[in-house]
Amino acid sequence: MHAEVRVELDRAWAAALDGSRFIGGEAVDTFEAAWAARCGTKHAVGVASGTDALVLSLRALGIGAGDEVIVPTNTFIATAEAVALVGATPRFVDVDDRTLLISPGRAMSEIGARTAAVIVVHLYGNGAWLDELRAVADRHGIALLEDASQAHGAMWRGRPLGSYGRLGTFSFYPGKNLGALGDGGAVVTDDDDLARSIRSLANHGRCETDGARHRRGGMNSRLDAIQAAVLTAKLPRLEAWNEARRAIARQYRERLGGIVRMVEDGDGAVPVHHQFVVRIPDLDLFRRDLSDVVIETGIHYPTPCHRQPGWERYPTSEMLVAENASEEILSLPISPHLGASQVSLVCEALAQAIRPLEVVGG
Repeated sequence: MHAEVRVELDRAWAAALDGSRFIGGEAVDTFEAAWAARCGTKHAVGVASGTDALVLSLRALGIGAGDEVIVPTNTFIATAEAVALVGATPRFVDVDDRTLLISPGRAMSEIGARTAAVIVVHLYGNGAWLDELRAVADRHGIALLEDASQAHGAMWRGRPLGSYGRLGTFSFYPGKNLGALGDGGAVVTDDDDLARSIRSLANHGRCETDGARHRRGGMNSRLDAIQAAVLTAKLPRLEAWNEARRAIARQYRERLGGIVRMVEDGDGAVPVHHQFVVRIPDLDLFRRDLSDVVIETGIHYPTPCHRQPGWERYPTSEMLVAENASEEILSLPISPHLGASQVSLVCEALAQAIRPLEVVGG
């Protein structure tokens, strides 16, 4: 991916050195405007990481001690971590068995008197039931936040993910569909006041009109100008890269249908397949067989949040789906530059590895 944009990256690096503006400035303004347009929102505020994007969003909403925030247990720990960092309590909920994403019914069942927000995580680049989740949030007077850190460019019923909730958050960690050359993140919103608040909080609580005055306790969470320039260079290729991922996902579904259970796309979603996840019993033996033919796989995520050390003290209900899935999920290779012959190799190796397991299992 970087070889494809090497000329633009070299140009961005040279411009940063020539201008010596490494924090803020034109490069950041340009990317924020482009990312807001891509997400279909009025505002995009660049910040230092996806975790910070979540923390700043919660702070801007006034969520803190005494509040509960509903979080799916099947997510990267940063989603729950952000809730704890603002002093609120993450309330973990189970996920849908087909998509492994939070569903409106799961969220609604956990709403209580202290619930201040629900965070929907668009895991694997897939979209959850946003119209329904927003209706649930509106009915109960709580905020809907979107953690779209794995869903750059994904759509739900014709709208970009990140544009449905009060706020949408993104990570630009290098491995993401749109990745920087280091950490980075952004918050998108249509709310002028929230955008203004996040921009202030991310810059030491500074006043917009007087940088020497700090009207609130903030933090240092600004998107580097070089990272912003890198993201701007990559952004025009994002849709083509996402379409390449979708094409690979279609090949997997065509070749592996009836052989292995695959995590399903959300109804109405146009996913971007940050990960392509299948579910396989006897996972350890299966991964060993694949590694013998030099096929690398991953697990996202082997331990649900509520089972992580130090997080078991937070309130939960039954988590049967997430707990069962964590013992079966496997992420297959997927990237925009994966060739058709490589996809075929993965499918052939997977089919060969899984048949002996079926025989052993009876």
